[in-house]
Amino acid sequence: MLNIFKRLYSVSNMIKKQDIIGEVPDTRQVYKNAIDMAWPSAIEAVLVGLVSSIDTMMVGSLGASAIAAVGITNQPKFILLAIIFSLNVGVTAIVARRRGEKDRKGANRCLRQALVICLMMSAILSVFGFTYARPLLLFAGAQADVIDYAVTYFRIIAVGNFFTSVSLTINAAQRGSGNTKISMRTNIVANIVNLTFNFLLINGHFGFPKLGVAGAAVATLLGNIVAFLMSLRSITKADGFLHIKLNSDWKLDRETVKSIMSISSSSFIEQICMRVGFLVTTMLVASLGTISFATHQICMNIVNLSFTFGDGLGIGASALVGQNLGAKRPDLATIYSKTIQRIALTVGAILFVLFISGRYFLVGLFTNDNSIIQIGGKIMIIMAMMSPVQTVSVVIGGTLRGAGDTKFVAYSSLISIGIVRPLTTWLFCYPLGFGILGAWFSFMTDQCLRLLINSWRFKTGKWTKIRI
Repeated sequence: MLNIFKRLYSVSNMIKKQDIIGEVPDTRQVYKNAIDMAWPSAIEAVLVGLVSSIDTMMVGSLGASAIAAVGITNQPKFILLAIIFSLNVGVTAIVARRRGEKDRKGANRCLRQALVICLMMSAILSVFGFTYARPLLLFAGAQADVIDYAVTYFRIIAVGNFFTSVSLTINAAQRGSGNTKISMRTNIVANIVNLTFNFLLINGHFGFPKLGVAGAAVATLLGNIVAFLMSLRSITKADGFLHIKLNSDWKLDRETVKSIMSISSSSFIEQICMRVGFLVTTMLVASLGTISFATHQICMNIVNLSFTFGDGLGIGASALVGQNLGAKRPDLATIYSKTIQRIALTVGAILFVLFISGRYFLVGLFTNDNSIIQIGGKIMIIMAMMSPVQTVSVVIGGTLRGAGDTKFVAYSSLISIGIVRPLTTWLFCYPLGFGILGAWFSFMTDQCLRLLINSWRFKTGKWTKIRI
């Protein structure tokens, strides 16, 4: 058994000798470097996921309709943020390359261009989301008993998305430069603000008004503003790799914008495929009824623990891969990606045990409705089986994005999330009669397919040859 683990986790077994082009640190040092880069992003992502879950727990005190109202806003919100998410993939990849090339001027130029684009797009999208909240949510499948709550919540969140977008773009650049701790600190403080005002405003404590669902949205908005201010401050320090001045050249530079868009455009297609696929899935689940959708939403909050941890590790992989490819070390890029994949697999195995053993307890944290707890417990078994697959898959996706191979990731998302997931959700939920469980059988099918497709691409090594 010990030999099996040694072979799996040893750096010497991660790459062929003929592919090594320079000095490679020993196994202990590689894992230390990988963890140093990835742990802030992983902790940050988990904390964000936990805060989202606690948000739902607090709203859950208002009943299943309140949970469903908040949950139905997720996909429309992420659709509006799709442009910003895709922009940030390009920002992280380019800044990481420039860091590897020791080109500070080029990295800062990229950040300035990205901020100009982000400011324009986020303002437009926030106004659009606020104005068209009701038709967007009705299209997403909001039922009559939740639509008014959902519209109120979504309009406040749409305002906060402006601040979130700018903060996300700055943090994406900081991650690319290797400074993952700034984003972690930003989110920790913002989440503390969010939770504090959740407590004060949802049910009304210490003289604050009882705002219910609207209170949860206001708390999120205040957290977004704090994150925005902290992120902005991080790029005003002259000693940082990324440093922005107001008197810098803010004109859009064709060459820099072209580099960002060459990566971000493919990532945007990926985001659209993901969001359309998720939206169709949400609509199908919402039509099963408020109780089924509330159960689905609770379980989605729990599964985000595995996704967010994997996503955090994937961000670390993106930065390390980009930096090493920029330094002309594809061998180290491969080694660091495989190292973080091993870490993700270990985390997935731990989550498997946690989800199986604590399934009823975890669902019971969100609600005291026994029917929801019983159905949720069954979903948790599916979720547990999916956790190792999901965490590794997210890291491989992060590797490909960090290398600039966003076109392939877009294709795999189109197939897996945009086509297979909605079709199998409909098939499992309705013709085969599995109801809400069918949506999770579909989720597992999607995750396994995406892992197979992206793993094949990773093994070809073509991602190491992409120029940015």
